[in-house]
Amino acid sequence: MTLLGEDVPLAPSALERIRARGPVRGRLALLGPAFVAAVAYIDPGNFATNIAGGAKYGFLLVWVIVAANLMAMLVQYLSAKVGIATGMSLPELCRAHLPRPATWGLWAQAEIIAIATDLAEFVGAAIALNLLFGVPAFAAGLITAVVAFGILALQQRGYRRFELAIAGFLGIVCLGFLYDLSQVSVDTGALLGGFVPGFDGVDSVMLAVGILGATVMPHVVYLHGALVQDRVRPRDDGERRSLLRFQRVDVAVAMGLAGVINLTMLVVAAALFHESGNVGVDTIEGAHAGFERLLGGGAALAFAVALLASGLSSSSVGTYAGQVVMQGFIDRRIPLFLRRVVTMAPALVVLAIGVDATDALVISQVVLSFGIPFALVPMILLTRRADVMGPFVNARGTTIVASIVAALIIALNAFLLEQTFFG
Repeated sequence: MTLLGEDVPLAPSALERIRARGPVRGRLALLGPAFVAAVAYIDPGNFATNIAGGAKYGFLLVWVIVAANLMAMLVQYLSAKVGIATGMSLPELCRAHLPRPATWGLWAQAEIIAIATDLAEFVGAAIALNLLFGVPAFAAGLITAVVAFGILALQQRGYRRFELAIAGFLGIVCLGFLYDLSQVSVDTGALLGGFVPGFDGVDSVMLAVGILGATVMPHVVYLHGALVQDRVRPRDDGERRSLLRFQRVDVAVAMGLAGVINLTMLVVAAALFHESGNVGVDTIEGAHAGFERLLGGGAALAFAVALLASGLSSSSVGTYAGQVVMQGFIDRRIPLFLRRVVTMAPALVVLAIGVDATDALVISQVVLSFGIPFALVPMILLTRRADVMGPFVNARGTTIVASIVAALIIALNAFLLEQTFFG
């Protein structure tokens, strides 16, 4: 642009304005989306599988959690990459490049996934409220809905407040399990031995499949790209590359924290329950009772508060993901209140009729297993296309590794489903 023959400098871009805050504040301001996604990796379903694994097999399955976390980092980075490189979320990208029947089919299954996600998160929060305050299940579900609405309201006032609130809940979960970890004695040698892959019979394989198969949550694969697409609008490809570098850091830190939390769950269960012979602890209520009996009220309180923080935060993120799915796949937007009501209604019905909490969690995880291929496969197929991603198309090695990860997760989930229904 010129004025009277002289060049007029461009106004600072959004990224330049953020960087102008300084080396620390500027970098911190670019972190956050991955922390929202990370909540899905420590939802109440993870509590049940990690504690059951530690109680029954000690430190044997430590390596499974490490492997699961590495897979999560790759998948979530690719999802974020979609948003930065194309300016679109994965559902929007599917609508733009896939046949209409395929897009509508993907939307229909994603709505079922949203309902299953809410089921797991509402049940987890309801269990926590019952353990902490004796609140009946249905009333606890209503309380969860109200709190989730409050958290979502922050998102309407700017992305940063919502991110900070979710990160705060993530921190509460982390502190709860770190406190419980400080109350137990961990055999360091046995823990290090758990990093070596191995199994102990068919049941341990099944439990490992449960942990690995629930690693990637379909709704946050859809969500992550939407979290970054409009957060900081890049002016050119150079700024896109800078944002992708920050996203790698964001994903590594947030997913690393989620991995530490999951690992701590298993280590605490191994040190507390397995070592004391309580190998049959396989429910959240049983774990809470075990904490209180073996460590005292403080450890049980820390566990229940962590579970509550997990359920409330993951419920809010699930609703946000549902809005992204509908808007992306079929270009429709409905008020968040109505969105919340539609997806939480089945969860409230389950709580009202008194379905066993553990059974409800298992059912939700099985349903979620069906949704994983429908999120991973389109993402890999689209990010390998130069006409979609431009200069940010996946390197051949990235596509190969991502395809192996997707194939492994899909195969493990298929095995889990086969064993659930026919085993």
